[in-house]
Amino acid sequence: MLEKYDVIVIGSGPAGYVAAIRAAQLGMSVACIEKWRTPEGKGVNGGTCLNVGCIPSKALLDSSQRYYETKKGLAIHGISASGIAIDIPAMMQRKTKIVSQLTGGIEQLFKVNGVDGLFGTGKLLVGHNVEFTSHEGITAVLKADHVILAAGSLPIEIPVAPVDGRLIVDSTGALDLDSVPKRLGVIGAGVIGLELGSVWGRLGSKVVLLEAMNEFLPIMDSGIAKETHKIFKKQGLDVRLGARVIGTELRADEVHVRYTSADQSEHSEIFDKLIVCVGRKPFTDGLLADGAGIELDSRGAIIVNAQCETNIPRVYAVGDVVRGPMLAHKGSEEGVMVAERIAGHSAQINYEIVPNVIYTHPEVASVGRTEEQVKEAGEPYRVGTFPFAASGRALAANDSDGMVKLIANADTDRILGCHIVGPSAADLVQQVAIAMEFGSSSEDLGMTVFGHPTLSETVHEAALAVNGHAIHKVNRKVR
Repeated sequence: MLEKYDVIVIGSGPAGYVAAIRAAQLGMSVACIEKWRTPEGKGVNGGTCLNVGCIPSKALLDSSQRYYETKKGLAIHGISASGIAIDIPAMMQRKTKIVSQLTGGIEQLFKVNGVDGLFGTGKLLVGHNVEFTSHEGITAVLKADHVILAAGSLPIEIPVAPVDGRLIVDSTGALDLDSVPKRLGVIGAGVIGLELGSVWGRLGSKVVLLEAMNEFLPIMDSGIAKETHKIFKKQGLDVRLGARVIGTELRADEVHVRYTSADQSEHSEIFDKLIVCVGRKPFTDGLLADGAGIELDSRGAIIVNAQCETNIPRVYAVGDVVRGPMLAHKGSEEGVMVAERIAGHSAQINYEIVPNVIYTHPEVASVGRTEEQVKEAGEPYRVGTFPFAASGRALAANDSDGMVKLIANADTDRILGCHIVGPSAADLVQQVAIAMEFGSSSEDLGMTVFGHPTLSETVHEAALAVNGHAIHKVNRKVR
């Protein structure tokens, strides 16, 4: 540990560790401070995403989907199976092994690139100084030319459903349940609620999602949201919209939940477990010393400009702790941008083209603007859609629920957005994100040769459909 660094990064989640590595690659001396530690007390990198977020949740999503397919989806292929059972401890061990492999990988990358990985807490002081307190309680003041704040986020708590860690858990606790609850309640039908509800629903829980908003997935294009809602209902997920929880009570080994519906009538449900997934908030507790001078907005997020610089020169903030969607890949790119700008490069991010994904099955993914946003802006547009039910590859895989929707400017044909619910939606929407980054038109995608049979042909056909040229579906008349 040095007394002075070119760059000190506080937080080693996807935004922080990427910023640290890139800054070191550009020749700077770098320290990255991480407070996370394992239940055994060992310091570990990766922040929320790798330890209790993106990675462990995707491991459980994959395991639960394989179990569900083995139990429910093999007969149609002519495959018989019996005695199918789920070993929850083994599934959790696999999740833990994946997390350990990836967090250990960050430690190795720090060593290779010359980043000083420090385990403990970091607090920004006045004058680009950082107070570092190790997990052993030893405190030192480190100096830096530049500071990058990447402290991440944490789950929002609600008074009507206080988390006790046993019967009522947050998204972190939901990743460590030791058995499959017969009756599972989820407060919030957003991205995290749907993913966690899907995991335990596939494993046998009767899942009820209580969503306070009257609209399902308002962050998504409404046409895709409606299609997604229909698919999830068919899968057995009970999503109740306009359901506002007004009270919870623990009785023995049950959670009694009271909620009001959209018509203000009162209802109750009894669950074996309740997951609270009402969103996340920026984590700035203990991050800023009194007098540090960093400005926060009304949500508690650190205010930054388009280049992620705070109101204090040479102090930056990236990832979940700043404005915008809380997405790991958005934070990572901000980390790279800041490191490059510190090094004197002119890096920037196109915030108009940041993909968003829900890793249910089928996946839900989007990039660019929704039809509602384009319409509200008064921009002339055309829409092309294509169903996975008309895809030979999707039918061959018995995975044909969903559709692709592509939106383009009616005058220039430039692609404005793409929204997908269906198999491999996360990867398919990335193809369109690349096209949008290069200013492509729907005609450009339509003139591109796509392999056959592939799921990506659905994107090709949706692009052709924008101008009424789809081959494998009936075209709407283009006005």
